[in-house]
Amino acid sequence: MENSSVVNTLAGLAQTTRLETFRLLVRHEPAGVPAGELARLLDVPQNTMSAHLATLSRAGLVKRERQRRSIIYRANLDGLRELMLFLLKDCCGGSTALCAPLIAELTPCCKPQERPT
Repeated sequence: MENSSVVNTLAGLAQTTRLETFRLLVRHEPAGVPAGELARLLDVPQNTMSAHLATLSRAGLVKRERQRRSIIYRANLDGLRELMLFLLKDCCGGSTALCAPLIAELTPCCKPQERPT
């Protein structure tokens, strides 16, 4: 990631409703949430939500998919991963002692399920 796209991505999250929208979408992965439902859940007018979703989309943080008459929004977890890796790339100058607690906090809360053999 380049500095300019990192700034654009962070700017996309630098507003309360957009941050809440992104976090809500992350909680609803992988199913996603229809745009109207997002507006209802966050008590935001639909046209305002559309503007926020457009900003998050330009920032590379959300994806959308048309399903019949609805548009389903999903968090772009690859975009989030790229952002986090960029921010942590030079974590604490490579000091394991300083980075270990941070990495432990970032360890996923949901372990992947093992596939039956």
